[in-house]
Amino acid sequence: MKELRFFHEQLYRAFAKLRRPAFLIAMTLMAALSVGAATLPGTELADLSLDALAGIRITSVSRREEALSDAAASVYVITAEAIRRSGVNSLSEAIRLAPNMHVASDNGIPGYISARGANAGVYSSPNKLLMLIDGRSVYTPWFSGIFWDVQDVMLEDIDRIEVISGPAGTLWGINAVNGVINVITRSASNTQGTLVVAGAGNRGAEIGFRHGGMVGDAVHYRVYGKSFSRRNTVNELTGNPVDDAWRKHQVGFRADWERADDQVSVQGNAYTGAEGQPEPGTFRDASNILQRIPWSGANLTARWTRALDHGDSLALQVYYDRTQREIPPVFGDKLDTLDLEFQHLLNLAGGHTVTWGADYRRNWDHVTNSRFFAFLPGHVIQTWASLFGQDEILLRNDLKLTFGTRIERNPYTGVEFLPSTRLAWKISPEHLLWAAASRTVRGPTRLDADTFIPAEPPFRVAGNPDPRSETAKVYELGYRGQRTARASYAVTAFHNIYDHLGTREAAPGGQGGILGSGMDGTATGIEMWGTYQAMPRWRISAGFTALTQRLRRKPNSTDLTATNIAGNDPANTWQIRSSFAIAERQELDVAVRHVASLWNQAVPAYTAVDARFGWQLRPDLELSIVGQNLLGTGHVEFGGPDFRGKIPTEIFFKLVWRH
Repeated sequence: MKELRFFHEQLYRAFAKLRRPAFLIAMTLMAALSVGAATLPGTELADLSLDALAGIRITSVSRREEALSDAAASVYVITAEAIRRSGVNSLSEAIRLAPNMHVASDNGIPGYISARGANAGVYSSPNKLLMLIDGRSVYTPWFSGIFWDVQDVMLEDIDRIEVISGPAGTLWGINAVNGVINVITRSASNTQGTLVVAGAGNRGAEIGFRHGGMVGDAVHYRVYGKSFSRRNTVNELTGNPVDDAWRKHQVGFRADWERADDQVSVQGNAYTGAEGQPEPGTFRDASNILQRIPWSGANLTARWTRALDHGDSLALQVYYDRTQREIPPVFGDKLDTLDLEFQHLLNLAGGHTVTWGADYRRNWDHVTNSRFFAFLPGHVIQTWASLFGQDEILLRNDLKLTFGTRIERNPYTGVEFLPSTRLAWKISPEHLLWAAASRTVRGPTRLDADTFIPAEPPFRVAGNPDPRSETAKVYELGYRGQRTARASYAVTAFHNIYDHLGTREAAPGGQGGILGSGMDGTATGIEMWGTYQAMPRWRISAGFTALTQRLRRKPNSTDLTATNIAGNDPANTWQIRSSFAIAERQELDVAVRHVASLWNQAVPAYTAVDARFGWQLRPDLELSIVGQNLLGTGHVEFGGPDFRGKIPTEIFFKLVWRH
């Protein structure tokens, strides 16, 4: 570990003095060299044409394979090629490629990711988005959100990321209110051989490896390890370093076995890391040593699938997840999760495709409280159980009706019903019009019910002894089409009706506050994106979102500022990405993205420009130079102005070797 830290420090020193002019000069020289080295003009941009992209098989919308062009939902697919050509270094940064997601950071770690608003509640981080990594849910029952600092995979092993904006509770459960992110990695059979990644820049360094092989003639496997470090950002007002540096080390494996009609996959990961504590929570011990937030975890997932006659199938999945996090001097937590899931796909007479199943989840949560903050009781065992079913009915060759529901029981509100109905009209093979109506729920968590500040009375803040679920009724109208072989686009309009949103209410007797649910409101918007193949070597992609939120306090609510959370989301965002193959072995990618202001956070609107130059030095060796936020001014994205970090210009060099 000491050697690895020394390696990182040396890389930091080597690149700390890089500035935008030097990067631009380097990019110009590399581009000139690449043009001179061109050998095969007219090289195709990528393996996938727009027709092939529309035909990508996805699973997140219906929990079964279907073509993207047939999916009656607002879904965007981030391909492995898009991730490679973007030059991103983390999973959260890769999700920024989806135009239907808002990704923001209040320091060096992107931790505010949402769709269709709700990027922060009155007393919580984003909590209405579900994320899966190879079928394993990574949300935390602390607040129904995601600790983005620990979610990571080997980016080179990702097959695709399916990003749904909109409700998906019928098939995925009570936390899939505004969207689902499904990260799907490649099978071990598709990651054979050895891969080594090394990179460094003025903000950090990374190193990783992966090796794949076979055991006998039926089992493919891969093992991997990766490590990275990130430096502090600086405060936008003072220019002083913000204590948000972080580092992480992760190892894992995957094994796949396939014979006849059976497929078995087993994979596991283990990680450890730490990050700083930005103000106002920075803590030093009695020796004046800065205390960091350490965390670690491990997980193991096994999945069995059997193909049956007539396209039917059975699937059984089980995973165990262990996480540990310390936040000195406030509290520590150890969480164990066991999840069992069963699914059965049936193709019945009369044009019916039925998907049904069940899920059982059990958590063992042990909190070490402090006098400042407490989850009471400190130790709990909680269970979630659900049954779900969905029927897709082919009314005629071009018209499909889908309806379904999930019945889910949670520890706080009992049984919740999550129904949905969708109608899809295939106007022609290249055009799909669809509409949907759904009810979805964000269930209460320990943060809602068990939080007490301080740990002993009198409490300034107390959890709600009778919490309610946040509910949303969602109506959508969408279109996806491909006008020509060179242009495709998708548009979705939506209207959310929220109820029982979280608030901070005055406690009885006026002593302190209690966490409540005294707000309702609406969110209305539109999201659209498209791709244009300008030339065989040049592809342009663009996306746009617009959102209007109207939140209201209920008559009995005493929270006068709750509705301000509408100002945590931008009224609009847009992005444009250009991918150009300069020659057979050289490629240039440029992205421009814009995010409107967040008035509740006093974050002004900003525009960022990113660029990547890639050069295939040899068939087994690739060099890329990445620049992020190249306008040179830096910007802020989230958080209070006194404590948030400024996102600076970043220059990053990366080498990938495959054998």
